Amino acid sequence: MPIYLGVDTSNYTTSTALIDTEKMEAIQCKKLLPVKEGELGLRQSDAVFHHTKQLPEMVSALFGNKKISLDAIGVSVRPRNIEGSYMPCFLCGEGLADSLGAVNKISVHKTSHQIGHILAALFSSQKLELVNEKFIAFHVSGGTTDCLLVTPDKEKVFDITEIGSSLDIKAGQAIDRTGLMLELKFPCGKELEKLAAMSDKKYKLKPMLKNGNCCLSGLENKCRKMLDDGERKEDIANYCLSFIYSTIYEMTKFALDRYGNMPIVYAGGVMSDKLIRDKLLQKFDAFFAEPDFSCDNAVGTAVFAAIKENAL
Repeated sequence: MPIYLGVDTSNYTTSTALIDTEKMEAIQCKKLLPVKEGELGLRQSDAVFHHTKQLPEMVSALFGNKKISLDAIGVSVRPRNIEGSYMPCFLCGEGLADSLGAVNKISVHKTSHQIGHILAALFSSQKLELVNEKFIAFHVSGGTTDCLLVTPDKEKVFDITEIGSSLDIKAGQAIDRTGLMLELKFPCGKELEKLAAMSDKKYKLKPMLKNGNCCLSGLENKCRKMLDDGERKEDIANYCLSFIYSTIYEMTKFALDRYGNMPIVYAGGVMSDKLIRDKLLQKFDAFFAEPDFSCDNAVGTAVFAAIKENAL
């Protein structure tokens, strides 16, 4: 029974996962990094500290009392596969993977957090055959708002070209900053979504793109003005998520106009939001990860290892 371990230590979550490529099943154990109330994330030194504490706990929970023979390990070692992409928090997962690989005499396959997200989305939506095709992928999270052209690559699995991105703050940052304005708990996505669902206001929005790139700092300013003007928190949450939906919609249209009709895959924590997801599915024939595979997770890195071992 071929089993592959995935590890991902992002700036949000400590994550481990196992996939069984015969049954095409995945189990994962993950835990958010603790963030002090009112703060918007962690310094890298704090993230490294918390990963160091949480990784043994996640591995223990993942394996339980079972003796599991691993075939290979996949791990994210950088945010993206571009020159200069680096965050110290990924050293925690890389160190664990290298150690387990050495002890078990198995291969360790290293990739980017971004590729892990895309592979997790393909695994979750049962569309892994797209690893052999060109497609458009979105990675929308606290650190990215990226529209990407994804091309098969023998060595890296994917070669990724950026079509568009945010020129200022990212979608997840806009959500968290708005959420903290509304006195929600960080990370604010789920609570903001619940608030927005209690608003029945309709907004006609058309965000402006600059050659496929978006700007979201104006969204934060608008939400703050709405709050200062005494508008309902539910309506502010609705406006925030509606603006992000409109932005992703315009970026998707731009990509399809430029590169032609091809599959669209949405990945990243922001894309687990039901309001955004449902509206996009009304406009495009697209694939989404299930919510537990949208947020930071190690399933994609385990899939990466299985692909590199020719098991998928």
